[in-house]
Amino acid sequence: MSRRTAIAAAVVAVSVLAGVLLGPHRPDRGEPSGDPAILAVAEPHLGPGRHAVSIALVDGDRTRFAQLGASPDTAYEIGSVTKTMTALLLADAAERGEVSLDQPVGDLLPLEGSPVAEVTPGELSSHRSGLPRVGGGVVDRIRSAIEVLRHRNPYDATPSEVVEEARGVSLDDRGTFAYSNLGPALLGQALAAAAGTDYRTLLRTRLLEPLDLTGTTVPRDAEDVDGHGLAASGRAEEPWALDGDAPAGGVRSTSEDMAAYLRAILDGEAPGTSALEPRWDADDDRIGLAWFTDSDGIVRHNGATGGYEAAVLLDPARDRGVVVLADTAVGVDEIGRAVLEEAS
Repeated sequence: MSRRTAIAAAVVAVSVLAGVLLGPHRPDRGEPSGDPAILAVAEPHLGPGRHAVSIALVDGDRTRFAQLGASPDTAYEIGSVTKTMTALLLADAAERGEVSLDQPVGDLLPLEGSPVAEVTPGELSSHRSGLPRVGGGVVDRIRSAIEVLRHRNPYDATPSEVVEEARGVSLDDRGTFAYSNLGPALLGQALAAAAGTDYRTLLRTRLLEPLDLTGTTVPRDAEDVDGHGLAASGRAEEPWALDGDAPAGGVRSTSEDMAAYLRAILDGEAPGTSALEPRWDADDDRIGLAWFTDSDGIVRHNGATGGYEAAVLLDPARDRGVVVLADTAVGVDEIGRAVLEEAS
């Protein structure tokens, strides 16, 4: 271990100890409101340590909302649920003839001479590219870990830096499922390059505006964000305003917008809905372009940032979908599953 790495590791250890000893108490739970049937199903799964939670259930032609200390237009970071939007953009771009799921990503980005140049958009979206969860060397990863422990945004790469991070990776496990943030981030930059624009503009013009998702944004700076999320301990988290990594987790949205998003997917009105089709094995599930499908036919994705959790689930056979958003880093998957399966 180098001296620099040893010092960084020591800082991590001290930060962990300080967080344990000095961390604040869990946040107070917000007041419940909204649909009583949803709240009744969700309550056993809410547990302690939550502040604001927003739930929306799409059921046929009805959409119902319930929440703790929030409203349907409360905004949250949705983390990796953003990957589902990038996946729809990929499927849409393929339908437009801008890209192919099987073409080398090096056709779209300056990756010449690197192993990742031969990776395909389909592999990037389905976590089969061989790219790691995050890019950078050991020191970069330690620095990111320190930022997480300081309750700050660890993802500060520009689009060109995301490309450079991918260029430096040796792909030892290409073709094997291994969840990655770097892969979808690189994919989003490739899709933007193919369309001659940037990722934010691509997402806005091809998905957000057509679906009238006016409460959904991709902030570039923390100063663009009102409010903040909370760690499970209750400590305030810096907003995760992402740049180059935005295609993997940079979207903020509301339960109202996310319900409209799921309704459009169920109706086949969203662009690129073929992304949901399961194509490859992914541990115990099947995966399409970002979207996971389990043995019960539930199509889903979740997301987490330093201070937020999110989950979306779809049951196409029953024409139902649910979104759960929370401003505290405590998982919400069980809430979503319960509401999807049990709420009447």
